[in-house]
Amino acid sequence: MTSHAIGTFEVKVTPQAGEGGVDGGIARMLLDKQIHGDLEGTSKGQMLAMGTAKGSGGYVAMEKITGTLKGCSGSFVLQHGGTMRGGEPQLSVTVVPDTGTGELAGLAGTFTITIDAGKHSYDFEYSLPGDHEGLV
Repeated sequence: MTSHAIGTFEVKVTPQAGEGGVDGGIARMLLDKQIHGDLEGTSKGQMLAMGTAKGSGGYVAMEKITGTLKGCSGSFVLQHGGTMRGGEPQLSVTVVPDTGTGELAGLAGTFTITIDAGKHSYDFEYSLPGDHEGLV
């Protein structure tokens, strides 16, 4: 059974120095999120990104979310992959298989991010196995 969780989040992005072989204009950033709504929690992550003067670019990121999803507590990891061509974004954010812990064990899904006038929101389409299906 597939369920939806919606809400908002704030993200703090902290640029990091380009040590460890990251060069050629690739930026590395730390992510720190506060998540609200059907998913309540925090996340920590890292992102690599590169952009062009023509409004194009790409990024990859991994983030670990810890909190509650419609009353089920635990943590899980999201994997991001995104590109932008001339200001038009394409983004894929999915739960990394087998990263769910606690009551979120077995979690699967996709996380859609919307940014409107600088405000971030999400629509999380997900599934949980067995006992948790009726709770979400």
